[in-house]
Parts: sequence; structure tokens; C-alpha cells
Amino acid sequence: MKQRASSAKLTSIRMREDNNTEYVGLEDGVSPKFQSFNKVSILPLVFLIFYEVSGGPFGVEDSVQAAGPLLALLGFLVFPLIWSVPEALITAELGTMFPENGGYVVWVSSALGPYWGFQQGWMKWLSGVIDNALYPVLFLDYLKSGFPILADGIPRIIAVLVLTLALTYMNYRGMTIVGWVAILLGVFSLLPFLFMGVIAIPKLKPSRWLVLDLNNVDWGLYLNTLFWNLNYWDSISTLAGEVENSGRALPKALFYALILVVLGYFFPLLIGTGAVPLDRELWSDGYFSDIAKILGGVWLRFWIEGASALSNMGMFVAEMSSDSFQLLGMAECGMLPACFAKRSRYGTPLLGILFSASGVILLSWLSFQEIVAAENFLYCFGMIMEFIAFIKLRMEYPAASRPYKIPLGITGSILLCIPPSILILVVLAMASFKVMVLSLLAVVVGLVLEPCLRYSEKKGWFRFSVSSDLKDWDYNNHRPVEP
Repeated sequence: MKQRASSAKLTSIRMREDNNTEYVGLEDGVSPKFQSFNKVSILPLVFLIFYEVSGGPFGVEDSVQAAGPLLALLGFLVFPLIWSVPEALITAELGTMFPENGGYVVWVSSALGPYWGFQQGWMKWLSGVIDNALYPVLFLDYLKSGFPILADGIPRIIAVLVLTLALTYMNYRGMTIVGWVAILLGVFSLLPFLFMGVIAIPKLKPSRWLVLDLNNVDWGLYLNTLFWNLNYWDSISTLAGEVENSGRALPKALFYALILVVLGYFFPLLIGTGAVPLDRELWSDGYFSDIAKILGGVWLRFWIEGASALSNMGMFVAEMSSDSFQLLGMAECGMLPACFAKRSRYGTPLLGILFSASGVILLSWLSFQEIVAAENFLYCFGMIMEFIAFIKLRMEYPAASRPYKIPLGITGSILLCIPPSILILVVLAMASFKVMVLSLLAVVVGLVLEPCLRYSEKKGWFRFSVSSDLKDWDYNNHRPVEP
């Protein structure tokens, strides 16, 4: 029977030098699987990453409420250097080293073994589903000012269900549609803020940007808002097998998306805090539409609300693509039943989409702050394992073929991971007791679920298999299986 395999496209190419060092080669290029389906090119990939991480400034308003204009502006300039850049760099290196669906599950499995790879997959999938449950909430929060009937009750529940089902169907229709829809939605969502910036120029007062009150800062809300709006760079790795020439396209797309995300946050915050008198209590979900009405009138407010709605659609389809393809990748590794690896006639993972959509519907009753805090807590656990896997693979396989490699040695790589690791500990420490208990219970479920799946495999209750397109990886020794 095959060893339990990750979707690592490693081959045991042994090249001996004078010092008898063994090198592990990585097949260059893209996964050979499902070449009949269209691959995602670099432009749609940029906007898919944009929507995985951001989707525009909708949801950043709480940073001003929590800490005021100056800290909000500084946060979206400094935080990317501490968190987003290291995460994007690691994603570029490991995503091109392992160009397979499954992404970070593959990285952790290859470094730490299949048990911890499964835990990574469970926590990241659950975090992604919780994240996706937020977008119908944000969508309706922006529309309820124009349509009060959507504020609560049965109409809101029906709206959440209809929206979730419609966007789920879009994911079912294929990655090509999702990618180009992401481009159109991205352009439409960012354009009104450019107009608002032009209109706001005569009303800007730079002194408003410098308002600071350290005695009145909600650090928990502030950090959670920054963290939520600037993470999930690694989510695109679960789609690496669907990317055309991923070894080149993925690093470039991450770089362009990083610039787009930072500007997409900073510019609207700069305009909103500088052109309107400060009332921190008003800075909550949907406040940019009120600012638009003050600056440009009702027409601009409707455009911002429409842009928010479409942006949330973009974030939903991008996140669901990553979540569902992650389950497909885990099934191809033999971590989940083989039925999760089956694709629709459009090349999409049908069962993965259905499971992800069901999770979204079940969790959509949570509030904005509860969703953000819960997903951040679970996401932190997953990121710790990613950093460990990154360092371990660097130390044990320094000569492995990496189409993109961060220009740092072992010491530099460790130093790269220290600031975001400290930030992770801070976010974990600031979680509420309720969020901490629920998140730890979710972690315990994953710890138990993996051996239960292995038991079901042993009993023959579910069929597990490893894709023939994947190369074997010996987890006991954490190296490629000898041919």
C-alpha cells in the first residue's frame, strides 16, 4: 500500500556532489492533473488574492472606532510589513515548491507528517468557512441603510440563504468564471473611492489625521481588525494546481496584490478621516457609505453600497474556491475520503463546495466581531505550524528546487518569522474567554477527527486513495520515497 502522501510534487532526484550531499529536485512548472480544464492566468490570480485578503476597505471602519485616525492609518502601513510581507513571501516560496491543490496542508504534512498536516487543514478550512460566513453579514449591513427590511428577522435569513446559494453556484461553474468575475468586481469596487478622493480634496484637513488618544484605545478590536483585513495570503496556495505556470505567476501575483491591498485600505481611510469631522462612534460597518453621501451626495452613497455588495460577493467566491479546493487536495493526499477528490464537469470540487457552503450557512448567525475574533484565533494556530514547516524544510532540504526562494539563509528565515509570531501570541492572548473556549474545542475536534478517519479507513467504511499524479512522500522519515 502506498505511503500516505502529501500533494508535494517532489521527486527523488539524487545528485551527489563531492561532499555527498543529497539534493531533492522539484518538478518545475505545473501539476499535470486536469490539463483539460482552463488554468488561471496572472491577472485573475492577482484579483483572487486581492479578494482572499481584502476586497476593498469595507470592514476597516472599526479600526478608527477602536483607535482613532492616526493609529488606524499607521496600522495599515506598518502592519503589512510585520505580517503581510512575511506571509506573502513564505506563500510564494512554498506555493511554488509544492504547486498542488492543498497548499499549506502539503507544506505542514511534508515537514511534520500527515497527522499535523490534517490538523492544519482542519483549522484553516474551519477558519476559512468562518471567514466566509462574514461576507453575507457585511453585504446586508451595507444594504440595510437603503433597505431596512434586511436588518433582521426572516427577510434577513432568506437573503443570507439566497445569496449563499447563488454565489455557491458561481463557484461550481469553474475557476475561469470566478477569476474574471473577480477582476470585474474588483475594478467596480475600487472606482467609487477614487471618485470620492477627488471630490474630497477641497475638504481635507490634515490635522484630522493626527488625532491620537492612547487612553481611549480598544486594542483588542484594533488588532483583530488589522489582522483580519491583512491576513489569508496563504489561501491562494490551495489553488496552486489550478494556476498556469504557477512557479512564475504566483510570486508576481502576490507582489502586485500586496500593493493593491495596502493602497485599497490606506487611500479610503485617508480620505474618510481627513474630509469628515471625527466621531469615532460612527465608524462601524458601513460608515463609508455615509461618508460618501456627505461628500458626494446620494448617488455616491448608492455606488459605495453597491461596490460593498459586489466586493463581498468577490470575497465569498474567492474564499470558497480556496476552501473547496483545499478539501480536494486533502482527498488527493489520502487525508479525506476519495469522494472529496471528485470534480464536476466544470473541474470544480463538488463535495468541497457543498461542505463549505453548509458551514457558511450554519455560522452566518454570528456577529461581525465574533466572526473576526473566532477566525483569527484558529488562523493563528495554523500560521504557527506554517512557520515551523517553512523553517524545517529550509533546514532539512536547503537544496530542494524552489522556483521562487526568499533571498535569506536559515538565520534570516528564522528572523523573518519572529515578528509575525510575536503578533500571533498577542492576538491569541487578547481573545475573549468565549472565543478562546470555542476555538480550543474546535481544535480538539480536529485532534480526534483524524484518528477517527483512519479508523474508518481501516474498517472500510470510506474509501481513501492517493492520486496517481502525486509523488510519494515518506512521512516517517520526511523525505521522498526511494524509487
